[in-house]
Amino acid sequence: MPLSPSDRALGDLLVGRRIITLPQLDEAVGLAEQWNVRLGDALLSRNWIDPRLYYETYAQNFDLPFVDMISEPPDSRLLLVSDAEVYATRLTMPWRHSNGRLLIATAEPGPVTVLFARSLWGVDIEFVVVSKFDIVVAIQTAFADALSRQAVFELAEFDSQMSARTVFTTPQMIAAYLFLSAILAGLALAPLDTLIGLNVAISIYYLGNFVFKGVLVSVGGRRSADLDEIIAVEARALHAENLPVFTVLVPMFREAAMLPRLAESLRNLDYPLGKLDIKIVLEAGDLETIAAARTLGLEGVFEIIIVPASEPQTKPKACNFALRFARGEYLVIYDAEDRPEPDQLRKVVATFRRSPPNTACLQCRLSYYNVNENWLTRMFTLDYALWFDQVLPGLERMGMPIPLGGTSNHFRIDVLRELHAWDPFNVTEDADLGIRIGQKGYRVGVVDSTTFEEASCHSRQWIRQRSRWIKGYMQTLLVHTRRPVHFLRTVGPLGFLGFVFFIGGTVLAGLLNPIFWLFYVIWLVAAAASFDPIFPEPLLFLCLFNLLAGNGAFTYLIMLAPIRRGWLELIPFSFTLFGYWVLISIAAYRGLWQLIRDPHFWEKTEHGISRHAAAQLSPVEGAT
Repeated sequence: MPLSPSDRALGDLLVGRRIITLPQLDEAVGLAEQWNVRLGDALLSRNWIDPRLYYETYAQNFDLPFVDMISEPPDSRLLLVSDAEVYATRLTMPWRHSNGRLLIATAEPGPVTVLFARSLWGVDIEFVVVSKFDIVVAIQTAFADALSRQAVFELAEFDSQMSARTVFTTPQMIAAYLFLSAILAGLALAPLDTLIGLNVAISIYYLGNFVFKGVLVSVGGRRSADLDEIIAVEARALHAENLPVFTVLVPMFREAAMLPRLAESLRNLDYPLGKLDIKIVLEAGDLETIAAARTLGLEGVFEIIIVPASEPQTKPKACNFALRFARGEYLVIYDAEDRPEPDQLRKVVATFRRSPPNTACLQCRLSYYNVNENWLTRMFTLDYALWFDQVLPGLERMGMPIPLGGTSNHFRIDVLRELHAWDPFNVTEDADLGIRIGQKGYRVGVVDSTTFEEASCHSRQWIRQRSRWIKGYMQTLLVHTRRPVHFLRTVGPLGFLGFVFFIGGTVLAGLLNPIFWLFYVIWLVAAAASFDPIFPEPLLFLCLFNLLAGNGAFTYLIMLAPIRRGWLELIPFSFTLFGYWVLISIAAYRGLWQLIRDPHFWEKTEHGISRHAAAQLSPVEGAT
């Protein structure tokens, strides 16, 4: 698309003032025309120009005053918190009164902004030009408390039944009390029958869980490779000028060392940099990472969002706060250590355009780049390979709600805002949001693109991370079973069954496995005949089937998981799966204790500690 006359005049002015060179202007003009963006977007996607100098020249080009809003902040009496999102997305806001007229500060002067401003503030207005970064800072400063409160409480206030702010509702506590009372009464009055009944129920549940996951893997494994190839071809064929603006949220906490590698990974995306709206989301108290971000000299597509201190201090709260500043049509979450495949955003756009209109989110696959660091990283990789390469595609094909992974979730921003975004009180906000999307009549799809992460390589850190995940699954289970009839009606019988086995099964397996292992060891070592009455012959066969066939089936599925990626060297480690299950059970009981003691506490996973990460960070930090 050819440049507008005002952009051409701006380019000449920048060259005339020797702010950029003529070759740089030619390159920027080529990018702007190729990407179908303004000249300024192309220029700010390169590190050629001080943003302040650019905006000063931009103001001169429109014959408007330039204002430094850091030293001359807007009049707070003119600002409305209800319009904060409008200010951030349109990069336009009221600044001050002068000579009886309202001065409007904008980073995007032009006819469209004039029409928009007049529709909102009337015709008695004038304009001043400001940096977009100043507008972002001004909004954060003016509305820090209000936006922080919205980030924490919006879901709880507008859709309280979907919020984990309340851990146990009164009906749930009554139901739990009645259930436990019934078991205790049964043990007192008919102990043998009660124990047999519990054993039968748990054994059938285990069997159902095995069968269900086997079906998911079977169905997910039949995902059409032809469709994935079609998406890949369509993604490559997308013209840059037709691609939408894509917001990238990167929440970080105490990860200053990860910033250079992160920026490099985002630059390597096969997507017009001028159409990326990247938000580095930092906590107000994390002074080291804030300083590192401000001194790194990032391109103008990067913006720093400072999240005010408040409780709970969680990743979903930070993302909710940053969502107010998002200007894209789609939004993705990446973690600090993530390395998405370069064509991922293109594949997501192509998939969205082929998907049903009710598609709210697309989940990309996750895997690890430090696979071979030690036994734990290998097992973690096998776990993820089964989950993202087999199970989630199975859930998608069967039309069941999909619990999202913690990163590489690509959302339609309009739907995300409609659903009040993430629950800051749920420590697996991603899985919870995936289930909520299904309850609200939307769907989640899966994209054949991988984001590589750093696997936890130390057992203590792994248990901390997995404890948070399982605690979050417990929260999600509690939230979405508050209204079981409503949940069944909204997701359907198959979706309800999938939720019970997928979320409930993950929690119960971790908690119940050690009990059955203990019973089995006692029975095997002591040949305790006292166990025989609670294991009638049919039940004994069912339990042995679960133990041998069920666990054997899981081992077999784990063996199949890495084949798709050609990681055949990982197959022998599937025979050590029992040790991994032991760690999961330790994490499950730790998560249960935290659910009772400190349900909303977010245990931070430390990144950049693997040998692979350490080797990769140094070259980037020293790059120029």
